This record gives sequence, structure tokens and C-alpha cells, in this order.
Amino acid sequence: MAFLKKLFEQQKDDTGFRPAPFETGYFGTVKADPNFNAQNDAAKLKKAIETKGVDEATIVEVIAKRSNAQRQQIKAAYQQSAGKDLAADLKKALKSDFEEVVLALLLTPPEYDAFEMKRAMKATRSEDRNIDDGMAKSDAKALFEAGENRIGTVCSVLIDILTNRSEAQLCKILQYYGQFSKDGLAKDLEGELSGNFEDCLMTLVKSALNKHAYFAERLKLAMKGLGTDTDTLTRILVSRSEIDLLKIMQEYKRMYGKSLQEDLLKETKGDYEKIVLALCGTP
Repeated sequence: MAFLKKLFEQQKDDTGFRPAPFETGYFGTVKADPNFNAQNDAAKLKKAIETKGVDEATIVEVIAKRSNAQRQQIKAAYQQSAGKDLAADLKKALKSDFEEVVLALLLTPPEYDAFEMKRAMKATRSEDRNIDDGMAKSDAKALFEAGENRIGTVCSVLIDILTNRSEAQLCKILQYYGQFSKDGLAKDLEGELSGNFEDCLMTLVKSALNKHAYFAERLKLAMKGLGTDTDTLTRILVSRSEIDLLKIMQEYKRMYGKSLQEDLLKETKGDYEKIVLALCGTP
């Protein structure tokens, strides 16, 4: 838990978890192919699927290097030309983690979110970027009084504030919390909570503080120890590939001193390795 304590400590160097500046722009690693032709790609995939042993390299080249909008056009072109569902044909032809990534990439973002929500609870957090300063002060005080400033913890207050406030609002709350507690919310939560409940609330706090660093940490943990958590790798790399994977990779390099691609090369193999590296873009 020592790492968690550092979340809200003032950083004296350029390592560890630190708040991210607000930036605008495109930070995904997967971009639309400027020479895109849905019919040609559909034909390439059909040939790759029907090739003896399956041509995985072509599948990676087409699926991982097209935007999601282009993949939807490929699916439609495949249905029109082959008279069959592309996802169904790929599911029959592929297997294991490679199959999971390919099928995930064929879903639209809302479809993929719905798919993942079946496997995990999603907090109903506000997306409002406007900050209510007065509410932030009030919430900070409520958090302190619900936990550190009393015997026992009023969990309902923690859940309500940490799961329903927007990320921008939560960052402001965390700033004001420092006026009530010298240790900060991370250490206070660590002292008051335990188990899965603590992990859940800490995830919300860390994600609000620096979403890119949070995902970088999750990727690192997925490759730590015996075995690799490919479900987590797939979920993050697919869902963030057209949003902010580039920023996540930058945070990964800053936090761990090596590129995400370096660790993926060590911890993955075969066609799964090829497609996740393709999602990461050019090193």
C-alpha cells in the first residue's frame, strides 16, 4: 500500500504518480487509414480466414490498423460480399486471447462498454467538467467527518461522493480535503477501509487524479508476477486505443522507466503479442 500513499504526497522528482494537466487533442494510437477501402479489406479478411491455418498477420494488419468507424464499414462490406457475419467467421477461425482482442475491436465503443459492464460494475459518475467550489468544500468536509474524524466509517457517504462526482469535481474535493487532514484522503482511506471496498474507492480516487497514470498502473499490474492478466490488457488497450493510449504509454514510460511495448514483448507471445503491439502503434 506504500504506492497508494504517494498519490497525494508532493512529488520532489519526476517519478511516481502525479496529477495530470488538462489537455485537449487526439491521443489515441489507432488512427483512420487514409487509403481505406472497405471492400478491399473485407476481401483480405475473407481470404485470410479461408487460408489453411488462417493468415493471422493479415488479420492484425487490417483490424488493428483501422479506426473503429472503418471496422464497422468493413463488417458491412463483408456481410454484403460474403453473405456472412464477419465476427462469427473470425470467432470460428481464431482462438484464445487473440480471438478476444479481434472480436473486441469489431464492436462499437458503446457495444464494448456494454460487454464489459456484464463483467464489472461501472460507477454512475457525472461527466460535467464544471466545478462547484462550494460543493467541493462541503464534500471534502463530509468525507473527513464520515471517516477520519469519527469512530467507525459512514461508508454510504464515501460511496455517494466518490462514485457520483465528476473527475474534475473530485480533484477539487481532494484539494480541499487537505485542509481537514494532514495525511490526505489516500492514507485516511487506507486506515479506515480494507479489502475489495478499499480497492474500489481507491480506484475512483486514483483515476480522477490522473487517469492516464491509473491505466498505466493497471497495465503494469496485469503483467506482474506469474502469468499475465490478458483480460485486463485487452480491455485497456482496446478501449483506450482511439482515446488516449498514447498518453497512457507516456505515463507508463515515466513511471516505470521502460516502454509499454518492451514489457508486452516480454509478457505476451504469438498472434496476441502482434495485435496488442499493433494497437500501441509505432514505438
